[in-house]
Amino acid sequence: MISEATAAVGSPESHLDTIAACQHYPRSWFEDETPQHMVRLDAFAIDRTPVTNAMFAAFVEATGHVTAAERRGYGLVYGRDYWTTVSGICWRHPHPRLDAPRDRPNHPVVHVDHTDATTYAIWAGKRLPSEAEWEHSAHGPDWMAWPWGNTWDRARAVTAEYWAGIEIRDLATWKAWWQPHYESHGPAPATSEVGVLTNGRSPFGVLDMAGNVAEWTATPYLLYDRHRIYDPNYRAVADHGHFVVRGGGWKSFRWQTRTSERIAVSPEYSAPDLGFRCARDLN
Repeated sequence: MISEATAAVGSPESHLDTIAACQHYPRSWFEDETPQHMVRLDAFAIDRTPVTNAMFAAFVEATGHVTAAERRGYGLVYGRDYWTTVSGICWRHPHPRLDAPRDRPNHPVVHVDHTDATTYAIWAGKRLPSEAEWEHSAHGPDWMAWPWGNTWDRARAVTAEYWAGIEIRDLATWKAWWQPHYESHGPAPATSEVGVLTNGRSPFGVLDMAGNVAEWTATPYLLYDRHRIYDPNYRAVADHGHFVVRGGGWKSFRWQTRTSERIAVSPEYSAPDLGFRCARDLN
């Protein structure tokens, strides 16, 4: 349970200057995290971990829900060099030889779109967290770049660096890890069981807020300041029905797992590194 608060949302300007100087993306890629601003939050509760395969299976069994990927008949995966589609890939079968509820019951569910996640939350008597609730849960009362602090530690989050065991700061190093990883594991998500890395918990005790899976929120993607100069790509998606995704996933760079990193995603999108957790009001 998290008490009502006035919470800082977004990154300090100095933080964007710092990350722009030490990785391969320009500052404009992160500009939509600014300006940092204060948001008033009512008291709420948020799940300590993302929704798991076993939890989603119980929902499907109770309701007969069929996900968007199942209706399409294929799922999106990242192949050896880029995104591609694979027939039959869905939440239950993230790899042709995997049955997720049986083989990975405590891993986070993936290959769910925004409607799938929202429908589950309603069934569970909850809702998706707002973007501000999610960020406040991740860094606590005082802003921090990651749930544990302002210094990156690859042992605290399930990311590309966690699996590679080395520092990954650029795309060439990431590809040097990814391509042999994909040759060995194919489209199987490199998730872990939820809540395993307790050393990565937030000040509120919330787990997996950095890495493992990126997470849907209930908040439409809008720019924090309509008068600020942003990359044209951000303006192209703002106000066009996208939702904010937070947290980064198992194949992410460290920068994509920061507490204030924002991703604009179409509600019909589903992927092997995208899941969700639920929240609820406290009245």
